[in-house]
Amino acid sequence: MQLTASHAVLADHFGPQAGTARRIKQAVLVVLGITLLTVAANIKVPVPGSPVLMNLGTFAVLTIGAAYGARLGLATILGYMIIGALGFDVFQSSTADLNGIEYMMGGTGGYLVGYVMATVLLGALAQRGWDRSMLWMAVAMLLGNILLYVPGLLWLGQLYGWDKPILEWGLTPFLLGDAVKLALAALILPAIWKLVGGARG
Repeated sequence: MQLTASHAVLADHFGPQAGTARRIKQAVLVVLGITLLTVAANIKVPVPGSPVLMNLGTFAVLTIGAAYGARLGLATILGYMIIGALGFDVFQSSTADLNGIEYMMGGTGGYLVGYVMATVLLGALAQRGWDRSMLWMAVAMLLGNILLYVPGLLWLGQLYGWDKPILEWGLTPFLLGDAVKLALAALILPAIWKLVGGARG
């Protein structure tokens, strides 16, 4: 497994490879990615033993990063953030009364920063071939989750105070769901590469 060489990501493997047609493909992928992020953020699944619902937002963020690569993934996640900042209801808990910049500056603000950072990280690792191996994809997802949680927890601590149960609010209820999503991504992306003939050991 080569971890330093540059590899094509899944988005590069399909459709036009150059010129205007490639730009159109990329624009379509950005729109599709934003749509997927919006839908995934609003799919909520009960977690046994926890009052916190799991959503598929982080799964969508990390898999889009891996499938699109760093540059296209960044364009997609920034497009999603801009639409959310304009007041459209694209985030997990945004409402008609709480949306836009006001929502983004609330308790989830650090996690939104983490979304951007994790998308770029997963894209960069995919460009090194990590998404073609179940083991390396699992490691990439783990690193992405860590990068997502660090600004999220720091933001919560600064916003509400470090005397509050920050880890209980912003980390431990989500660990089980994150483990499931990590396993899914570690299976799905390498399996797609095997189907298209690009998997590596």
